[in-house]
Amino acid sequence: MQPTNRKSRELPVPDHFSPQRVGEVWRVPYQQRASEAAQWALSHSIAPASSDRRRIALLLVDVQNTFCIPGFELYVAGRSGTGAVDDNRRLCEFIYRNLHRITRIVPTMDTHQAMQIFHSIFFVNEMGDHPDPFSLIGLEDFEQGRWKPNAEVLKHLGIDPGYAERYLLHYATALRRGGKYDLTVWPYHAMLGGIGHALVSAVEEALFFHSMARFAQPHFRIKGGKPLTEHYSVLGPEVTSGPRGEVIAEKDTSLLEELLGFDAVIIAGQAKSHCVAWTIADLLEDIGRQGRELAGKIYLLEDCTSPVVIAGVADYAEAADRAFRRFADAGMHVVRSVDPMHSWPGAVLD
Repeated sequence: MQPTNRKSRELPVPDHFSPQRVGEVWRVPYQQRASEAAQWALSHSIAPASSDRRRIALLLVDVQNTFCIPGFELYVAGRSGTGAVDDNRRLCEFIYRNLHRITRIVPTMDTHQAMQIFHSIFFVNEMGDHPDPFSLIGLEDFEQGRWKPNAEVLKHLGIDPGYAERYLLHYATALRRGGKYDLTVWPYHAMLGGIGHALVSAVEEALFFHSMARFAQPHFRIKGGKPLTEHYSVLGPEVTSGPRGEVIAEKDTSLLEELLGFDAVIIAGQAKSHCVAWTIADLLEDIGRQGRELAGKIYLLEDCTSPVVIAGVADYAEAADRAFRRFADAGMHVVRSVDPMHSWPGAVLD
């Protein structure tokens, strides 16, 4: 089918975008880009987002330096070795080509401090050593006392040692019953206030340009700050309650309601096997309670996300692909950013 309206056309990519710099960190020239965006909107007849008849959200999961820039703490290389860089090049081009269609961009920010349950400092063994990054700690490890909570960390956080040991058994059991990964000890990453926490520069520039051209402020969502739980999914942590039923963390129900209020939601980001997959899984679970037909408004940019692959340590590529097949079977659309949106299945542009 040929495009039939102005919304169906593809925009050019602005000259300021440099594909070669997507894997680098640099300062966005805000004032210059603001002036260029205003002129761009005028030249290409781009209307303010408030006039959109069909409202489209772009959910960007953790597109941060810590995951997306080679040499940073948890660079998502995928099996190609250049996964996140290639993903973000395509993502930026997608945003620019569809600037006039995307109503709002919702970036999520993985946000951590040192003393959290998935960092080495949280645990010690009988020798006083901490677990290595990428260690998996399962229920049996806690039952047999291989790893215990660090007493100094507990003092600082104000957590009773007896409670902490009961909590870890409860936590590992909850992960296993929920079909989730065992507790993973990650390298220190996405540290609040650090350069790894920031958005990828090229993506930040694209978001700012969109904001200026369409009068549409990005809606940033912060996640990952609770010390006693992992938080892969944007919509909620891995475990929300403790052994007595006490609240540890809560689901982000307001974000869910916001996303489902759009006519279409497009999802990209890192990593396909973890934060992206668990976010979509949570979204699917909530959609299931409201009606399967809602799944048809979700579009997954498969060429703008990569799985965690660490040579000789872990390869989650197949697990990520299985998850995406499950999402497609449930009615979501797995699409490619390089294909024109008017060719996508469903009614995303109707």
